[in-house]
Amino acid sequence: MHHAIRLARRAEDSGEVPVGAVIVHNETCIAEGWNSAIALHDPSAHAEMIAIREAGRVLQNYRLTGTTLYVTLEPCVMCMGAIVHARIQRLVFAAADEKRGAVCNVLNLADAPFLNHRVNWRSGVMAEDCSQMLKDFFRNRR
Repeated sequence: MHHAIRLARRAEDSGEVPVGAVIVHNETCIAEGWNSAIALHDPSAHAEMIAIREAGRVLQNYRLTGTTLYVTLEPCVMCMGAIVHARIQRLVFAAADEKRGAVCNVLNLADAPFLNHRVNWRSGVMAEDCSQMLKDFFRNRR
């Protein structure tokens, strides 16, 4: 999660919402991403999506079985859909997103009975640090 926080800071330095993501396979970081929607002119360029795309290239597979995704903010519905479709085994996120969170807050996609893959997930890892980073970012933008 420490590395994901460093990536979130990189996003923040670029004027993006500070979210960072890391994908680990066999105890090795194989992919990373940070929010880049503004810079890339791409609404799908969330940290998770960028990391998932990179991990697919590294593993030469669209299925990312046996991987863990660490992200500083609870994934949105788009990202959670990609996480499920990629068959990511485990998701660890820091801050809960009470307005758009699709793991366990607004939507409970991690436990949705209509999905054919279950993602093991854990929340709250370094949540205080990540929540404060997001609060500071939005306060400074106002």
